[in-house]
Formats: sequence, C-alpha cells, structure tokens
Amino acid sequence: MLLTLTLIVLLVLLFIDIPISFALAGSVAFYILFNDSVPDAILIQRMVGGIESVPLLAIVFFIAAGILMNYTGITQRMLNFAQVVTKPLPGRLGQVNVLLSTMMGGISGSNVADAAMSSKILVPEMEKKGYPKSFATVLTAASSLITPILPPGIAMIMYGFVGNVSIGKLFMAGILPGLVLCVIYMLYVHYIAKKRNYETETRGWPTAKEFVFSLKDALLAFMLPVIIIGGIRFGIFSATEAGAIAVVFALLLGLGIYREMKMKHMVIAVVETVKTSASILLIIAAGSAFGWILTLEQVPQTLTGFMLEYVSSPTMFFLIVMVFLLLIGMFVEGNVALVILTPLFMPMLQAYQIDPVHFGIFFIMCLSIGTLTPPVGTIMIATSAITGTKIEDFVKHSFPFLALLIIATLLIAFIPGISLWLPNLLY
Repeated sequence: MLLTLTLIVLLVLLFIDIPISFALAGSVAFYILFNDSVPDAILIQRMVGGIESVPLLAIVFFIAAGILMNYTGITQRMLNFAQVVTKPLPGRLGQVNVLLSTMMGGISGSNVADAAMSSKILVPEMEKKGYPKSFATVLTAASSLITPILPPGIAMIMYGFVGNVSIGKLFMAGILPGLVLCVIYMLYVHYIAKKRNYETETRGWPTAKEFVFSLKDALLAFMLPVIIIGGIRFGIFSATEAGAIAVVFALLLGLGIYREMKMKHMVIAVVETVKTSASILLIIAAGSAFGWILTLEQVPQTLTGFMLEYVSSPTMFFLIVMVFLLLIGMFVEGNVALVILTPLFMPMLQAYQIDPVHFGIFFIMCLSIGTLTPPVGTIMIATSAITGTKIEDFVKHSFPFLALLIIATLLIAFIPGISLWLPNLLY
C-alpha cells in the first residue's frame, strides 16, 4: 500500500512539473516518512552512495570533452570531410547531416549536444537548398540518436554503472549498431532526395586531393574514439581514465594544434559541463534512492516471477519490453528511465539467459526513440525550439524515422551478432 502511495506521489509531482530529480527524491522522502522501520537519514545516505563512484566520473569527463570539442574547430573540419565524402550522393546535405552525427557521436557522447549543434549549423543550410524546415529538423533529431550507442555514449556509461555491466564491452557493442543505423538513414535520405528532387544535380566524385586534404584536417578527431576503444580494450586505462584523456586531447587540439580555443571558451565550457553533469548526477542520485525502495519492496523479483509465468520465450520478452519502453519514453525522460528500470530488468535477463551487453544496446535504442515522441521528447523539443519548427509539423514528418528506428531496434534485438560480434571478437 505504501509503495502504491509513493508511486502516486511521484506521478503527482511530475504532473505539477517538479524537476524529475526532485520528484524522485520527494517520493522517496514520502516513503521514508511513513515507514517506521526505515531511518530518516537513509535518503541522504542512498543518494550520496548512488553517486559515490569513480566510474561516474567518466560521465563528467566525456561531457566536458564533448563541450570543449565544440570550441576547437573540429566540428567544422568534420563537416568539411562529410561534405567531401557525400559529394556524389543525392540529398547531399541530408547525407552530411547523418554522417556528421555519426562522426561526432564518437566524440561528444551526448545526443542533445549533437542535435543542438547540427540544428544550428545544418538546418538553415538545408532550408536554402529546398528542404522543408520540419523535415530537416526531424532528420537532425533522428540522426542524433546514433550518438548514444556509439562510444563514448553517456547512456552506455550510466547503464553499465547501474547494471554492473562492463562499460568497455558496451562501447564495443555499440559500434556496429551505430553504423547500421547510419546506413539505414543514408539509404532513406537517398530515397527521399530522389523522390522529392532534393539536391539531385550531378556533382561528380571528389578528387583525391579534396579527399586527402579534408581527411587530414579531420584525422585528429577520428583518433579520439580509436584511442578510447583501444586503450580500454588493451587494459591501458579504464573508461574513467579514458574520459580524462579525452579532455586533455580536446584541450591539446583547441589550444596547441588548431589554436582556435580562447580562454572565454574554456570558461563557457566549464559552466556548461557543471550544469549538464549536475543535472545527470542528481537524477542518478535520486534514482538510486528510488531504486533502493523498489528493491526493498522486492519489485524486481515480483516482476521477474510475473514475466516468467506469462512470457515463455526471449523473443516475446523483447517485444513486450520494447512496447513498454516506447510507452514509457513518451512520458519519462530517458536518463531517468535508465536509472530506475535497469535494476528491474537485470534479474529478468538472467532468467531468460539474455546477454546484458546485448540488452543494453537494445534498451538504450528503445529509450532513445522516446526522445522524438511527444509530450516530453527532449530531442524533439530542443531541435524544434532551435529551428523554430512547430511541434505538430515535427510529429508529422517524424513517422518514417520512428518506423526506421523501430526496425533497427528489432534487428538489434533479434540478431545478437550485430551488438555482440565485436565484444566477442575482442574480449
């Protein structure tokens, strides 16, 4: 009964627009207040204990590295390389949009940062080339969802920390699914460009000089994910230490090599890092306390027993979980759902003998789809606000992309090799 009332309190707090971290903490405080067997100090202990972990520093470091990269000039260099590579393709700027998100995904780790950057840089240029603003905005939002499943995706670090899953293996597992999603998007842009006559003029293939020159400028950026993945795989450093190396690498590029970063940029980057990191860590802290309540009330064990009684196969489990997560994603922010639901799913994975690394990529993909759906889709809201697109226009153009995302997620669910081939090969 008390757990039910606690959930009601949480829903009420969310309904009156209390920030999610405070809503979670408030509902936990309600539970503790009316539970005589639990000491009052346990809320603070659980929240502090939830973020008192060295692996969580990786989130702060990679957020800082991604933000610093925006001031190094590397974004423009990668954009130039994407434009050269996609030169012969129809819908060139649309292809650039997808390719840039894929390349930046190996640097920033944040889909919101990637979506905001591309919205400011590419959407106005796409409009000039005849793309409808709403289509360009949706493409930008959808392509940014490649970022969470490419190393060093922040979502993978959070899932690995909460679920006690190897972050290094998750980084490896996300590479192939990210590339698959990139190819699916590029094929769709090719089809739409041909159908609607977007940038279909013949431009020819890039010359060897153009390719080499653009690659030379972007090569240092490509080195970062290689350094991160290689260093973690061969045990040279941990994921947390990789984050610190990424920060140093970003500073080296901005201050020493390209020399485009100024002191004011560093101050802005520090402020942005603190704000972004604080919001995520507050959610993890409050979510950890809320997860402790669920464990205390034996909710994971109850749900596992229920699923085993009515769901007999892993295939049906994946389908049910996907529908559930798509519905959850419409109303709950992805990081919150990740922190709360991961402990609930872990016992079920053991029961169905599903690899937690495989499930992690599937889980993150499902939650990412929710960022494009109303009413609380964070990427939808952010990109629409930046480009001035009406939400109803965004929703209208989003259906094909949602269908593509669901197809890609089902491929990841039912073809484990897409996510497990690299981890199994390298570990």
